[in-house]
Amino acid sequence: MSNLFRKRTARLHQQLEDQNLDLALLAHPDTVYYFTAYWGDLGVEFGRPTIAAVTRSGEATIITAEMETEMARALTWVDDVRGYSDGVGGEWRDLLLEILNKSKGQVGFERFRCPPMVTEFLRQHLHARRLVDLGPALSLLRMVKSAPELGQVRQAGQVAVAMGDAGKNAIAEGVPEYEVCLACMNAGTRKAAEIISAEDPDSFMTPVIHNLQVLNSAHFTSMTHRHPTVRRLKRGDPVYMCFCCIAHFKQLKLGYDREYFVGDVSERQARTYEAAVEAQRAAVSAIRPGVTAEEVHFEALEVYRKHGFDNAYRTGRAIGYSSLEKPELKAGDKTVLEPGMVFAVDGGITLPGEFGARVGDTIIVTEGGGECVTEYPRDLTVV
Repeated sequence: MSNLFRKRTARLHQQLEDQNLDLALLAHPDTVYYFTAYWGDLGVEFGRPTIAAVTRSGEATIITAEMETEMARALTWVDDVRGYSDGVGGEWRDLLLEILNKSKGQVGFERFRCPPMVTEFLRQHLHARRLVDLGPALSLLRMVKSAPELGQVRQAGQVAVAMGDAGKNAIAEGVPEYEVCLACMNAGTRKAAEIISAEDPDSFMTPVIHNLQVLNSAHFTSMTHRHPTVRRLKRGDPVYMCFCCIAHFKQLKLGYDREYFVGDVSERQARTYEAAVEAQRAAVSAIRPGVTAEEVHFEALEVYRKHGFDNAYRTGRAIGYSSLEKPELKAGDKTVLEPGMVFAVDGGITLPGEFGARVGDTIIVTEGGGECVTEYPRDLTVV
């Protein structure tokens, strides 16, 4: 896989050439991984940023906490890994300043993704004209996924479906919300471990599914992103599971949502849920090369309006190593879809204080249309 990351960095070199930039400084964890294959822990929230520096001439350097350097060298193809220690000199700032002092031209960074502490340091040491926002260009580089990436997206889809299936099977009267989440995480971890073990049992890539899942029940489903509690499920409860925060595999982020009903469902809930599913189906059917992102959104919007609802948010978003990439399936985004783009595509309706109906999947744009990698029944299901 190291060749994949090298190829990405070669494209970055070309981008620096095209924009006449001397240096790219990458400090967002997703971006650092995308080019270097290094992902660690104890980052900015601990006061320890990791920064990848890529020069126009092709040199690459990783600056990270000293305690992470052994792991970094085991993960990355980059030979030049430099560590810093807390309280010693200027820490990461000294190492970054060494690199900046060698550059006389313009420096690219991600204006809206670079950690504020790093951005402030750059602004203190570089004239404003030397700082160039590289974010839009990097978004374009990441927009269309390669064949190896798409293979991993499909694997991540298997992990997400395993989670959703286990969650569905755990739903029953009297079961606490958190127990449903535990079932999801266990099943996802086992599926991820199965895939990794078959490929490379010595891989550093963790199979453990983690982060805080979205799961809510009863009238709390109208809150959309409420997290699981000790509340016990009751007959007639809708149960909504969103996996977007935990359906992560090999650093890829997916979109996946399912909803079920405990023992019974009201007619109003059924009509609302089926309208959400119909809207999502219309959006997925519209996905194909040559259409614009907003046109996909408009197909879903037409369904909502037909049923007397207004959609208050986008129909979908591009995903990959970040949970939000470009383009977005919403009004105003006129990006033309291409094969290799990957989207989380949602159907959702909220009745405030009463009920929220939602369904979501990860879709790859192919020459023939949209390929769903999280295929699992969406029909209204009472468990």
